[in-house]
Amino acid sequence: MLHDPWHAFIDFGCEKPPLGQGRLKGLTFAVKDVFDIEGSVTSAGNPDWLRTHGNAISTANVITELLQAGAHLEGKTHTDELMYGLNGENVHYGTPVNPKAPKRIPGGSSSGSAVAVAGELVDFALGTDTGGSVRIPSSYTGIFGYRPTMGRISLQGVIPLSQSFDTVGCMARSPAILEEVALTLLKGSVFPSTKFFSRAIIAQDAISRVDPKPAVRAQSHIQQITSEFPSVTQDVIAREGLDVWSQAFRIIQGYDIWKNFGQWILENQPHFGPGFRERFYWTQTIRAEDRNAWSQKWLGWRDELWERLREDTLMIFPTAPGLAPEKNTPANLLDSFRDRVLQLTCIAGLGGLPQISMPILDIDGVPFGISVVAGPGMDEALLSWVRMYMEARHE
Repeated sequence: MLHDPWHAFIDFGCEKPPLGQGRLKGLTFAVKDVFDIEGSVTSAGNPDWLRTHGNAISTANVITELLQAGAHLEGKTHTDELMYGLNGENVHYGTPVNPKAPKRIPGGSSSGSAVAVAGELVDFALGTDTGGSVRIPSSYTGIFGYRPTMGRISLQGVIPLSQSFDTVGCMARSPAILEEVALTLLKGSVFPSTKFFSRAIIAQDAISRVDPKPAVRAQSHIQQITSEFPSVTQDVIAREGLDVWSQAFRIIQGYDIWKNFGQWILENQPHFGPGFRERFYWTQTIRAEDRNAWSQKWLGWRDELWERLREDTLMIFPTAPGLAPEKNTPANLLDSFRDRVLQLTCIAGLGGLPQISMPILDIDGVPFGISVVAGPGMDEALLSWVRMYMEARHE
């Protein structure tokens, strides 16, 4: 069993050896405790969920695919309760320690997976990303975090949060390993990985949501990133306002959440930690007509994003609106910060787009991620671009 000084893991009992010798031979990985592993209960970060569910009867497709490619599963990692959080704090099981900034939260809900990677306990990890749950902890802990195009990686055997936006994401310290893991899992490739991105959009409205010091540093670095692009524009992504976009995301996601968990919550009256209870019961109040009204707008915004990005454009902006908040930050301040987080993460969420957070900034010793987003289905090209960009930086 691994020594786990960062409190990343919740269960080592489901360790699995490789099932083959493919492209991931010799690599180790961890998975968020929302992925089914045959013979193990998937607890989703809540003891009442653990108590009311039995052992999984099969293993999630993505885990089997990684094992067949030669990777070794070390165990399951901590998550926010039922994946409905972005901070990584869990009142029941404790908060994993951010290895790069121990006085700050690790981010969630894929907190343990990010910490296991950042703390060098494993080579890569899987999480789920609905509203930023891979991208945000990756930014906070200084690693690469990838959210795929909606539907391109299997969700079989994964507890759903919001089917409108759920994805399986990957985290790694190395862009080359991130790419190999993603290529193992991606289905339905349409575009060549050698596709050339010739246009860049700097998302000004996203940058405007960022705290002053990281915003200045991020803008300077984004200028460096885009200096090699033949065409660069500074543009507003959400003409209606990112606050409007994030509100749409919250309503649509919340409606799905109550459909998924409402009956179980009413029947079992689970004990939720601060903030989680309020959010879960708020989702009960969302009416179908409200969800449908926002969905109409959402689909229009998605189509516009697809048209703007096409097959040759990268959109660039900070992953998060600031550095990872310090531990024990008052709830009202965390809630305000979370609102700004969603204004950034909802862009790829609403667009169903691939996004990678790159750990290329360090502000006062604290990691801060810069993200690149590509058009739908351009995952392989995006992964390749990130790897080549990072390799060029270190030459």
